[in-house]
Amino acid sequence: MDNEAHNFTEEPTGGNQQPPRKQGGFGKMLTVAVVAAVVGGGVGGGAAYYAISRNNTSNGLTTTNTNTSGTTKTSNVSVTQSDASQTAFKKVKNAVVSVINYQNQSSNSDDAWGDLFGTDSGNGSSSSNSSSSLTEYSEGSGVIYKKADGYAYVVTNNHVISGADKLEIILSDGIKLTATKVGADSVTDLAVLKIKSDKVTATASFGDSSKISAGQTVLAIGSPLGTDYATSVTQGIISAKSRTVDTTDETTGQTTGQATVIQTDAAINNGNSGGPLINLAGQIIGINSMKLSGSSSSSSDSATIEGMGFAIPSNEVVSIINQLVTNGKVVRPALGISALDLDQVSSDQQADTLKLPSSVTSGVVIASFTNKSIARAAGLKKYDVITAIDGTAIGNMADLHTELYKHSVGDTVKVTYYRGSSKKTVSIKLSQTTSQLQTSDSSDSSN
Repeated sequence: MDNEAHNFTEEPTGGNQQPPRKQGGFGKMLTVAVVAAVVGGGVGGGAAYYAISRNNTSNGLTTTNTNTSGTTKTSNVSVTQSDASQTAFKKVKNAVVSVINYQNQSSNSDDAWGDLFGTDSGNGSSSSNSSSSLTEYSEGSGVIYKKADGYAYVVTNNHVISGADKLEIILSDGIKLTATKVGADSVTDLAVLKIKSDKVTATASFGDSSKISAGQTVLAIGSPLGTDYATSVTQGIISAKSRTVDTTDETTGQTTGQATVIQTDAAINNGNSGGPLINLAGQIIGINSMKLSGSSSSSSDSATIEGMGFAIPSNEVVSIINQLVTNGKVVRPALGISALDLDQVSSDQQADTLKLPSSVTSGVVIASFTNKSIARAAGLKKYDVITAIDGTAIGNMADLHTELYKHSVGDTVKVTYYRGSSKKTVSIKLSQTTSQLQTSDSSDSSN
């Protein structure tokens, strides 16, 4: 393990943003490579045969070759095997779909050709006309998990469908269906879509992600690089059943919390997002969401990351999608505060304004309160520093989100905080939700 500095990032794998899509350089490169291999093999083989023929007839000696050319046959022996991976894949593959995100793309007709020839746009104007049309923006994957009341329900990632003006599902047999968003949750990066069920032939079921173990074989199914490779399957193992990774806001890039995910070395690529990670029983144990990529800052060495993909555990998926189907959103508790990480406050301000003891080096500083804040009602004040919830240390905003979102509205939590040099603990009933937050003044984050 080297000690060089690395820049590692988690990347969502919904990817494949358009336009354009389809046959790019990658497909052409493969074609050229295959052709070159075939041609090279033929030329090489011919040259070798010619050399052998000359050697066999040298010095007046003749060697008789008893092999008859052109009589090569395939063996009539077939291999029959009982393969759990094949069985699991067949059980799920028809439930795996491609998810297409269409967005309105504005365009202007005042291009060089239009200016030169005065192209008529159909409304009597020759140039400088704006139009908007639906364009395929990105592709991802999804899996159908139930049919009810004439509809089939698809779970995918929120980042796959984010910003869509139209959503389309492509079934495993190529049938295209318009999808409707049921609900989405940016915190867990999950979304539920629904389509008419008359063309749907299969659904997949969820397994218990708490029962998985590192080393178990898993399969990842989806559409890596888009629908040209739909229903691709890769095999790997569970590298770790529980990893904590930072989650970021798609717009600002700011860390908003942490997610506990399954790590796998099954190949996950752009387009796999939203597809299932399954066990050998053919059960969904996770929804593929991201992969780890990175580079080394060392001039003498470079780090190439292989086989580090992450999936949202099925137990969390089930909890979230049930709320999305019922409410169209996920209801989470909130303290009603705006806050920032303690390490964003200078050491001088920590000593002079916050008056913290030197032993307190991490936490969350309350900057302001929202209307009807339950934290303020419980006695917390501006510049109090929250350091724990229910005894679990809070080092930053990500920790605060993670611990708070483990609870439901109506639960009571114990909040530990510092006011100056005094350490205090207060019990707060979580009666406020994130959707009710109305920030009373500007700050870095709200909870």
